[in-house]
Amino acid sequence: QVQLVESGGGLVQAGGSLRLSCAASGPSLNNYAMGWFRRVRGEEREFVAHIRWRGVSEYYSDSVMGRFSISADNAKNTVYLQMNRLKPEDAGIYYCAARLRYDDYREAKSYDYWGQGTQVTVSS
Repeated sequence: QVQLVESGGGLVQAGGSLRLSCAASGPSLNNYAMGWFRRVRGEEREFVAHIRWRGVSEYYSDSVMGRFSISADNAKNTVYLQMNRLKPEDAGIYYCAARLRYDDYREAKSYDYWGQGTQVTVSS
C-alpha cells in the first residue's frame, strides 16, 4: 500500500510561486511513476505533470509547460511541483498520484494511489 501526503498549498498573488511537496511511503516506490493532477472549480481532475523516480519521463500539460517544474528526490521519497508565474486559472486542489501500470499518464484512471490534495488559491 502506497501512501501519499501533499503539502505546500496556500494563497499566492498572480505572478507568484509555490512549491508543492508529495511525501511517498510504501513498498517498491521505485516501480511507480508519479503524477500531479488538479481539480479546478469542481471539474474532473486534469493532468498537470509526470515523472519517474529516476527523473526520467518528465511530462507537462500544455497549460503549465514552461511555468511548472516537477522533480523527484529519491533519498527523501518526495516529489515536488515548483509552480512559477501562477495565474488565477491555476487555482484548485492539487493531487499527487502514483501509477504502476504503463497506461496513459495523462489519465487519472491510470493511477493507483492518490493523496488527499492541497489547496492552491491564486488572487488576481
